[in-house]
Amino acid sequence: RISAGPTPVAFVRQKKLAIKEDIRFYADESQTEELFRIKARSLMEFGGRYDVTTPAGEKLGVLGKVFGKSLLRSTWSIMDANEQELGIAKERSQFWAIARRVIDAVPYGDFIPIVFHFTIDAGDQHLGDLTRRIGLRDTYDLDLSGDAERTIDRRLAIALGIALDALQSR
Repeated sequence: RISAGPTPVAFVRQKKLAIKEDIRFYADESQTEELFRIKARSLMEFGGRYDVTTPAGEKLGVLGKVFGKSLLRSTWSIMDANEQELGIAKERSQFWAIARRVIDAVPYGDFIPIVFHFTIDAGDQHLGDLTRRIGLRDTYDLDLSGDAERTIDRRLAIALGIALDALQSR
């Protein structure tokens, strides 16, 4: 469930046992109206690319993991429908990025809550942040107040938040 305050914006369903990642966003809990989806381009790839599309297949944008930069601090490229980079989402703290990797390697480590914060920038311009709230359920705050021109489609930004959680086992 994705919400803006107390009002749900979308409900999310990740296909279980799918060969390629397939995450769908719905307008309601009964999943009768699909809003958009994230779909992996390939089975395995170091710099994974994920298309964000409407249910009809119109591309909203692309999310791509930047493999080399992600070794120490997870880094994702946010691209428009023509695959032109709009911004970069990068883990804010290298210390916590490394700590997260160590904890994830420990049996049941994924049950240990850990800081998981990303900054979203376009060159020198700070567009916003994705911040995890520590609690029993995964809850994130997405703030795009620095993107007044709405450079990043809000559906693409919401998809980024879910991708960072679901595709990185957080």
